Parts: sequence; structure tokens; C-alpha cells
Amino acid sequence: CPRRFLTSKEQFHAYLRAKGEPEAEDGEKGEEEEREDIEEEKEEAGSCQSEPPAKRVRSEDVRQDGESQEDTEAEEKEPVERKRARGQNKSRPCMKPNHYEQSRLCPSVTQGCAEKCYFGPRCRFLHDVGEYLALKPPDLGHSCVLFQTFGKCPYGVTCRFAQAHLGDGYQNITNPDLAKQWEGKLLVRNNLSKELQQRLRKRKFDFKKAEEYLRGLGKPHGSGGKGGKAMGHSTEEQEVSNCTTVQEGLGDSSECPVLPEQAEDPKTDGLQSPDLRGGEEASSIKTVGPVTDEDVIKPRLCEKKKLAIQGKLYLAPLTTCGNLPFRRICKRFGADVTCGEMAVCTNLLQGQSSEWALLKRHHTEDIFGVQLEGAFPDTMTKCAELLNQTIEVDFVDINVGCPIDLVYKKGGGCALMTRSNKFEQIVRGMNSVLDVPLTVKIRTGVQEKINVAHKIIPRIREWGASMVTLHGRSREQRYTRSADWDYIAECAKIASPMPLFGNGDILSYEDANRAMQLGVSGIMVARQVPLGALIKPWLFTEIKEQRHWDISSSERFDILKDFTNYGLEHWGSDTQGVEKTRKFLLEWLSFLCRYIPVGLLEHLPQKINERPPYYIGRDYLETLMASQNVDDWIKISELLLGPVPTSFTFLPKHKANSYR
Repeated sequence: CPRRFLTSKEQFHAYLRAKGEPEAEDGEKGEEEEREDIEEEKEEAGSCQSEPPAKRVRSEDVRQDGESQEDTEAEEKEPVERKRARGQNKSRPCMKPNHYEQSRLCPSVTQGCAEKCYFGPRCRFLHDVGEYLALKPPDLGHSCVLFQTFGKCPYGVTCRFAQAHLGDGYQNITNPDLAKQWEGKLLVRNNLSKELQQRLRKRKFDFKKAEEYLRGLGKPHGSGGKGGKAMGHSTEEQEVSNCTTVQEGLGDSSECPVLPEQAEDPKTDGLQSPDLRGGEEASSIKTVGPVTDEDVIKPRLCEKKKLAIQGKLYLAPLTTCGNLPFRRICKRFGADVTCGEMAVCTNLLQGQSSEWALLKRHHTEDIFGVQLEGAFPDTMTKCAELLNQTIEVDFVDINVGCPIDLVYKKGGGCALMTRSNKFEQIVRGMNSVLDVPLTVKIRTGVQEKINVAHKIIPRIREWGASMVTLHGRSREQRYTRSADWDYIAECAKIASPMPLFGNGDILSYEDANRAMQLGVSGIMVARQVPLGALIKPWLFTEIKEQRHWDISSSERFDILKDFTNYGLEHWGSDTQGVEKTRKFLLEWLSFLCRYIPVGLLEHLPQKINERPPYYIGRDYLETLMASQNVDDWIKISELLLGPVPTSFTFLPKHKANSYR
């Protein structure tokens, strides 16, 4: 940054405390500023809004002697500041609904059928609207985004913007003309139905094709997720030969029948063909059109649907922050391909609602895929067949690049690069049960200076994958150091004719141009330190228009407004939805603060691994957005979503994302 913008840490926070006003010449604070300082001190003493130094919480918990808290903190302060903050805040506080909303209204009352309470006499929710409104937090605004957009707010009196659509007697007002425009339109697809959830929990879902493939591997029938150990009894040579035999034997296998109960699930017409149902049921259905042989002959790999995304901009799956509202923001700025957050296959097979929420697809996402993580062929193949029958996607991606210990130690993520037999069985098995292309995301290797991707990529092509994405770092590097684009270019030549997308260190259109000149099929804008797409979602516009966008603070604030509105649409406008939107907004702000405005840079472009110094922006809002203090992120969230609940706490997922 130019020298006139640079400042010290103390001056930076003093400027924000003064709300952009210059300090008084006599050094004395005004009454209002003094009152703010007192309130901030009280908040810091009584809550955990700011990120505590590493290990301080633990030391306070275990301290039993009479030593004062100040002395203990003073002793810890120096080593804490020396140690670099890294890794995850694994024991961070979690705000649950009962923390900010003690008394909730029964859903039956919200939906206008109080006489038919789902819980009967055991219901612990309130049924008296007047009593609920007396306890309900005040409304956050005069306009409800759901009512303005769709003509009706399904949250009724529980909406935190209810005054916009409540009439006499707390009746929920609707706009018939606006509501009619959206009638019958499916805005979000890939929802988990109660009927499907029950079948998964009771293990009544038919995995015919997956079980047929697993029987060819010598897998015990119906072994489920715990069968991974049983597979380990066979030798590696047997596993490889069996895998090849199965692939050859599957050539004339019959298609898996789609169960009658699944007719309601969103699928394309081609995948819901009556010919796929098989048996007596198929013969009893009268069809119109040409007779096909899909029930007799399985399509060859070259005849499967192609994934035509060469040269397109691919927003990679981003855990926590790559949610549906964020993908809508990126889609608006020019992302061509989007992918849901990493979903664990065993959780999907168990019918967990929280995991299935990661598969949801907005109607504006025209090319959309889901990413699966797993360590064993049985669970991954069954999960692929489950998704193939129940949701609508354009491709399925296997995560072989996740570096975190929780996944790696169980044999998933990067560990699959060292378990080639299991890796092969997973790719071949998933490819045999999917009607859509299968892609794989990998890293250069596990160890920092030992690259193995060039050896694995030709095998992945032979196993049937349609595309590979290569992140130019090893597992040991995580997201530090620079991505090795020379190695990515070498792997792109080896992968041909299979497309290979490169990933790593894309933060400007110059970075994207250099990457494309190396011969990759496309670029994935994904997770680095910092994250390209999370630090500046307008990066897609910059790449397509080949320019640096000196975006103003008001334009960036409008982006946050749009994210907030999308979040209220997706998670709800009641208290629970508002706080969930706030949580994901704060997680995103922990990355957005790393952006340095183009107008303040001495040299263009900003480098991906550069940490911005303390600087005063061109206005107060720009300076506030540059703060790496949790309290300032909360201030921004309060500008959009109103005051935080009492005893509100937030700690970013990654320790390195915030420091004082």
C-alpha cells in the first residue's frame, strides 16, 4: 500500500473506535466515545465475542490456585504472541437455537393448523400467539425479503420482519398476484423427503447395481458401511484382478430398477424412463415412442453423457463457506460451474438431514455437481447409486484432496492416493452405477517433495473418470506456499485426452491467463490461503472482462446485503434462520477482510499469499471491512441483521483468520 494509507495497529483500531472521525487535538475523548469504550470493555469482560489467545481458555478452566486471572494472562501473553496461529478452533463455542430463543412457537400454529399439532399432548412449544409475541425479540426491519420476493412469508408471526406481512389478529398477509408467479416452480432441488429418509434409516433402499459390483469384488452381501474391514482380508493382487473382471462382466448387466416410491423425486425425464423400472411393473406400463434396449445393454463409457466444461470457470467445493447463498453470489458474478460442499458418504447413507442439505441445488445453477468423501468401495458405490436415483446433478466428484487429519486417518481424502487398490475399486464402482460423469480431485501427493500425481492420473483415466482436478500442493503443504503450476502443466500433458483442471493461487485475471497458457483445460477457483473466491467473489467477472475491478466499499456492502437476503431465503427469516445466516456471514467475513482494494495497491495484482498490513481505507466502511478483529465483523453483521442475541459468541473456524 502507498505510505499515506499505512498505519499502525493502535491507530487502526482507534480510527474504528472513533467511527472514522479524527481524534480530538487535546487528547480528551468525547462523552459518546468514552461511553463506547466503557461498553466495549464490559462486553470483552462479560462475553467471548473476540477470539481468545490460543490455549487461554484451557488454562482458565484448569487453574485451581489463588493466582489472579491477570497474572496468569500476563504470563501467557508473550509466548502466545510468538506462536503462529494455525489450524482449526476445534472446541469453539456453538450457538444453538435454545441459546438465543428460549420459547418457540409450535410449527402447527405457524402453518395455520394449530388444532392438528404434530406432537399432541407431548408438545413443548407455545400455542398462544400472544404469549409468544410477548417473549419474541423485536423485529429487525420493516420489509421481509421473502414477502417481497414470493408474495408470502411461510414463517408468519415467527418472522423477524413480521410487521411487513401481519394483519389484524396476527393473520399472515399474502400477495396473491406475486405468489401466483412462483406457484409450481421448484426453486431449490435435491431435497431429502421424509419417505426416503425413513427408507435409508430402516435400510430398505435397494442398492441392486452396487451390490452386484461388490459381489464381484468378493464383498459380503449387505455389508454396508462396516464392511470395509471384511474387504481387507483379500490380497491386493486379488483385489486388482477382481476389479478388472467385474468391469468386464458388467458390460451386459441390467440397469438398476427405480423403485415406485421414487417417482416423486426430482429426476430428468431420461432417467425416469419406464424402461428402467424392469420386471412386471415395466411391462404393465404403456409407453409411447421408440423401443430402446437400455434394459439389456449397458452404455459403454464412451457413450455416457460428456462433461463439456473445458475453458469454463469452476467454483470448487468450499467447506462451510461454499453454501448455496454464496454460490448464488458467485454465479451472479460469472461462475460457470458450481459444486456443493464436501459430503461424507456414510452420513448420506444414514439419511442425515444436515448432510443432505449440502446437496441442495438452486435453480440458477445450470452446471452443478456434488462432491463425495469416503474411504471404502462399498459405501462410496452405494452412495453414488443412491444419488443417481434420487437427486439431479450434472456430475459427481470424488474428494481425494482433503488434507485434514479427521478424514486422512480414516483412509479418505489424500490417503486414497496411497491406497491405490481401494482408490481403483471406488472409481470403477462409482462409474458403473452413475449415469452422469465422474470426476476426481487430487493433490500433487502426500509428502511435500514427493509428487505422485503424474503416476496416478493415467490410471484414473483408465478407471473411467471423465475429468481430474489437480491442486498444485501436497497434503503436507496444506494451503501454504505457492502452487506448483509447472507440475500441473506436466500432468495436463500426461492426462490428455482426459481434461485436467488446475487449482491454486488464482486471485487475478493475470493468474488465470498464465494458468490457461500452460495447457490446462480450465481453472478451478477454490481454497487457498487466502481463498480466491472467498476473498473476492467478483474474481469471475475480472477474469471474463480481463480487468482489475476497483470495487468500492458500498458495492462490497451491497454484495453482503445480497448474501444476507439469499441466506434468509434459504435458511429462513425466523430467529433460527437469522442467526444461521449471521454465522455463515461471519465465517465469510473472516476471509473477505484479507482483500486489499485495487486503488490502494502500489503494484498490481495482489498476491495470493500476501497478508495485508494495517491500513486506513478511503472511507470508514472500507477500513471497517479491512479489520481482522472479530468484534468488527460482528458490527458489520449487525448493520445487516440487527443486534446479536445476548451472550452471543463467535470464533472463526480457522485460528489464522483473526488476530488482534
